[in-house]
Amino acid sequence: MPDVSKLTTCTRKECQTSLARVFPRIEARFKDQVDPAEWDAYAQRLKTQFPRLFERLFALYSHHYDFFYHLESILASTTEMWIARSDELKALDALRATDPNWYQSHRMVGAMCYVDVFAGDIQGLRDKIPYLTELGITYLHLLPFFKVPAGDNDGGYAVSSYREVMAHLGTIDELEALASELRLHGISLVLDFVFNHTSDEHDWAIQALKGDEEHQAYYRMYPNREMPDAFERSMSEIFPDDRPGAFTYRPRLKKWIWTTFYNFQWDLNYENPALFNRMIEEMLYLANLGVEILRFDAVAFIWKRLGTDCQNLPEAHWVIQAFNAVASIAAPAMVFKSEAIVHPDEVAKYISMEECQLSYNPGLMALLWEALATRDVSVLLQAMQHRFQIPQGCAWVNYVRCHDDIGWAFANDDLEAVGINPDEHRRFLTKFYTGKFDGSFARGAPFQENPQTGDARVSGTCASLTGMEKALQENDEKELEFSIRRILLLHGIILTIGGIPLIYLGDEIGALNDYDYEQQPDKFGDSRWLHRGQFDWERAEQRRDPETPVGRIYMGLVRLIQLRNQNLAFTRSETEILDTGNKHVFGYFRMHDQNMILVLANFSEHEQRLEARKLRQMGLRKSVVDLVAGRVITAMQELVMEPYQFMVLGRPL
Repeated sequence: MPDVSKLTTCTRKECQTSLARVFPRIEARFKDQVDPAEWDAYAQRLKTQFPRLFERLFALYSHHYDFFYHLESILASTTEMWIARSDELKALDALRATDPNWYQSHRMVGAMCYVDVFAGDIQGLRDKIPYLTELGITYLHLLPFFKVPAGDNDGGYAVSSYREVMAHLGTIDELEALASELRLHGISLVLDFVFNHTSDEHDWAIQALKGDEEHQAYYRMYPNREMPDAFERSMSEIFPDDRPGAFTYRPRLKKWIWTTFYNFQWDLNYENPALFNRMIEEMLYLANLGVEILRFDAVAFIWKRLGTDCQNLPEAHWVIQAFNAVASIAAPAMVFKSEAIVHPDEVAKYISMEECQLSYNPGLMALLWEALATRDVSVLLQAMQHRFQIPQGCAWVNYVRCHDDIGWAFANDDLEAVGINPDEHRRFLTKFYTGKFDGSFARGAPFQENPQTGDARVSGTCASLTGMEKALQENDEKELEFSIRRILLLHGIILTIGGIPLIYLGDEIGALNDYDYEQQPDKFGDSRWLHRGQFDWERAEQRRDPETPVGRIYMGLVRLIQLRNQNLAFTRSETEILDTGNKHVFGYFRMHDQNMILVLANFSEHEQRLEARKLRQMGLRKSVVDLVAGRVITAMQELVMEPYQFMVLGRPL
C-alpha cells in the first residue's frame, strides 16, 4: 500500500496526466455508440468525477504493476453500463440533477418487506401498490430476493447471482417492470447490494472450486492455518453460537477461505482490482434495473488487515467512495445507504455526499427501545444531542425495527455519562424484551445469546415488543391501550425527528410474533423469523375500523404520515434536540425557514408535566396547536401530557 500521508499530493499531480492518457482511449471505443450531445454530457460528468475516482483507486491499487490497465478497464465498464442504461433512467438522472437532495423531502416515507412474505411474488407485489400508496409510501426496500442456495442462505444474503431472481418470485424482467411501475406511482425502489461476500454457489465460487486461479483471486484463500490464525488473534467472532472463527476449510481446494459470517458466504477480496471492477458492473446492473437507493450491506467488513479487528478500516471507506464516484458518472440518480451496526462513531464515518448519502440510524432505534423499557430518556437525550447531526445533504434512515434483530448498538460513553453500567444495562434490556424481567410488557426472544456473559440481541415484532401480545393474552384493556400508544409514539418519532422514516410492513397493522417458524427446519434456531411471518391480509382488512386495535394503529400511523407530508417544518429542515426538564419526556424542534414545530414524547405510563415557562424560553407560545390531537392547548403554568402521549406542537393559525 502507498503511504497514505502522501496520497493527496501524489494524486493531484498524477490525476490530470492519467485522464489525458486514458480518456481518448475510452472515447475512441464508445463515442460513436451514442448521440453526440449525449456523449458530450457524459464525458463532462466523467471528467468532473474522475479526480475523486482516481484518488481512491490510486490509494487502493497503485502498487499493482498493471494499475493503469485496471483503471482503463474500470472506466470502460462504467461507460458500457451507462450506454446500456435506458432512456427512462437517463431522464431520471437529469431530473435528479435539478434536485440532488430529493431524498430529504418530507414526502419520503419508507417501507421494507420480503417480496414473498408480503405479496407472494413480484407480480403479487405489483398488485399491492395501491396498498402502499394508501399508506403514503414513497420508498420501498425489498429485502434480498436474488438467486440463493436452497436451505441455508442467511435470509437471502448469500447471493448466488446478482442478475437472477429466485425462480418462485419471478424474473429479472418482471423486477425491471416493477421498478418502472413503482416510479410511476412516486415510489423509489431500494435494493440491497450484498458486496462483502457471495454464496459458495455463485459462479465465481464454482469456478474457484474447479481450480480457476483468476476466480480464486476474487476471494481470500490460504493454504494452511498460519495466516488465518494470525488474523484471528485480533478479531472477534460474529456469530459465536453457530461457529468459531472467520475461516472455513474446503477439502476440495485444500484451502482455508475467509467466511466472516457463515461458512457458505465467501468474503470477496477487494485488494484485487479485477474483483473491484466485476463488482462495479454488478452495482451498475442493479442501477440499470431502476434501483434508486442501493443499500450497502455489512460495510464495516469489506477490507482486511493483519493486526486489526478487520472492521471499519480506512480502505473500506475508499472502496465505497470509489463506488460512489462510479455511480455519479454512470447512474447519478442513484444514491447509497450504509448498513453499519457498529459503534455510533464508526457509523457516522460512512455518511457523506461522497460515500453514503443515507445511513441507517441503529443508535436511535436501540435507544428508543431503551427509553421505552426504562421510561427514562436520559441516554436517548445524551446520544442524540451529540450524535444526530450529520453532514449537510445527507439523511438518516430512522426505523423502529427491521428484518434483523435489535442489537444494543449504542455507545458506552453515552450510558456512562448518565451513570449507567453499559454491560449490566444491555443485559437488563435483553431480559426486559424477552419477558424475563419482572413487570416487562414485552414478548420477544433472544438472538445469538451468549450463556456465559448473558449478552444477546432481541427478536420480535413491534407490537409484541410493545406489549400488545401480552395484553391480548391477558385480556388487559388498559395494557392494550398502552401498547397502541407505544407503537404510535415510536413511529411518531421516526416520522418527525429528521431523515427518512422506515416502516417494517406488518407493524402498521400490529402484526404479532409468528412462532410457526420453529416447525420449519431451515428456520429453526434463528429467532429472527419470529418477526418475519407472512403478512396477514385478513388482519389488514381491519385497518379502517377504528374500533379495532389494528384500525387504531393503522389510522393513527396514516395520520402521522399525513402530518409529516403537509408540514414544511419536516422538509430539508434542522433538528434541535432539547432537554425538556423532565427525564420521561423526549423533545426536539424541527425548523425550516419560518416553519417551526416542537415535538414531545412521553415515554412513561404516567401523566407528565412540563414547566410552561421553560418551554416558552425555548420559543414555545402560550397557545399552541397539537397537530396530532387537533386541538389548541393553552399552557399558562405547565403543559400536561397523558401516558405515552406524542405531541407535535405548532403555532395556531
